[in-house]
Amino acid sequence: MLSGMNETTAQPIVSTTELRRIYGQGEAAVQALRGVTVTFPAGQFAAIMGPSGSGKSTLMHLLAGLDRPTSGSVVVEGAELANLDDRGLTRLRRDRLGFVFQSFNLVPVLSAEENIMLPLTLAGKKPDREWLRQLIDAVGLGDRLTHRPSELSGGQQQRVAVARALIHRPAVVFADEPTGNLDSKSSDEVLALLRQAADEFGQTVVMVTHDAHAASVADRIVVLSDGRVVHDGGGETTEGVLDLMKAVA
Repeated sequence: MLSGMNETTAQPIVSTTELRRIYGQGEAAVQALRGVTVTFPAGQFAAIMGPSGSGKSTLMHLLAGLDRPTSGSVVVEGAELANLDDRGLTRLRRDRLGFVFQSFNLVPVLSAEENIMLPLTLAGKKPDREWLRQLIDAVGLGDRLTHRPSELSGGQQQRVAVARALIHRPAVVFADEPTGNLDSKSSDEVLALLRQAADEFGQTVVMVTHDAHAASVADRIVVLSDGRVVHDGGGETTEGVLDLMKAVA
């Protein structure tokens, strides 16, 4: 077992209370979230699903402090995000959150290793060399560290992005459609990495996905519809996830 993180405990890492987000005003107003209360404990891999327009991306943006709610509360590691100014939110995202995006979002002029180290570089911190070695072993890119993103496959780029999201030992990793641009083999490799992050590193992972197979890797599935949580339960097989989404639709 790798020794990257503390042992999993049930303490909440991210939680919301009656979270609402309205865009626009008057007759043109759109209620993206309609009172969402949800908690993500340490060491859990959760998938957020829902049809297009269900509010899942809005929820992730609010959880990560990338957007502010119309009302309600978001708490990350005991910090109420509403109490943080823009500088405080920026510091929180830099120091305590990790991000994996569908489009990889690597810096093209940096090598794979430099991309992995970027959160520490921006924070002016030195890497824990043992932890860096564990991560590089986990992502299987020891022979690609000097390569730039353009010299890597999509799957390799996303594995670099996962390592980058983990290097500073964040409170939570947010993965937004992390397998959306990958073939099935590369997708499975990235999902296995996120699974390993939860199981072996004790990492909290919150993933937005529309893909039933990706969701089947998670411990828990939260389904949104029309801005509300309509299902919050344990993991499912791919077929179970498909049945669940049919029922919601």
